[in-house]
Amino acid sequence: MNNYIKYFGIALFVIVLDQAVKMLVHFEMDFGTPGQIPVFGDWFKLHYTTNPGMAFGMELGSEYGKMILTSFRLVAMVGIGYYLHYIIQKKNHPVYILCISMILGGAIGNLVDSVFYGVWLDNAPYNAPTPWFHGQVVDMFYFDIWEGYIPEWVPLWGGSYTALWPIFNIADASIFIGVAIILIFQNRFFPEKKEEVHQEGAETIS
Repeated sequence: MNNYIKYFGIALFVIVLDQAVKMLVHFEMDFGTPGQIPVFGDWFKLHYTTNPGMAFGMELGSEYGKMILTSFRLVAMVGIGYYLHYIIQKKNHPVYILCISMILGGAIGNLVDSVFYGVWLDNAPYNAPTPWFHGQVVDMFYFDIWEGYIPEWVPLWGGSYTALWPIFNIADASIFIGVAIILIFQNRFFPEKKEEVHQEGAETIS
C-alpha cells in the first residue's frame, strides 16, 4: 500500500505543481510577448502562450478533432494509470515506476487544460462547438535558442517564421524527462529482454 501511495502521490504532485504554475501564469502574466519575463538573459524566458492542439501546436483537422484528441488522451490516462498499478504490484525497477508516475502526472496535467480550461479560463478557440474538451494548454517555459525565418527549401517548416525550441510547461517537462530516462536506462529496467536477445542471437549463430 505504501508504494501505491508513494508513486501515485508523485503523479499527484506533478499535477498540482503543473496546475498551480499555470494558474499563476494565467492570472499574473500578460499574454504573449508584452508579458514576457527574462530569466537568464535572452535565452530563457517566461512567456505565456496557449497550445490548441498536440505537441508543437499541431492540430487534428476536423471540427471535432480536438474533442477526439482529448477523448483519446482520457482513455490513455486510464491505461497508464492501470499500468502504473500493475508495475507497482510486480515490483519493477523503482526508477522505472517513478518515470511512469511522472508521465502519468504530466499527461493528466495537460488533460485538465484540454477538458476544463475552455470553461474555467474561457480560452477555447472562438469556433469551438463547445468549450468543454476544447480548452487550450497553457505553456510558459521558453528557451529562445534561435528564432527566425526558415528557407523555403526546408521540408515541412520551410517558408515560416519559427523558434528552434518549443514553449512548454511542467507537465510537458515531466513527460519528457520520464520518457528520456526510460530510453537511456532501458537495459537496466528490462534486463530479461536484453538476455532474451542475447540468447536468440546465440541460438542463431549455433
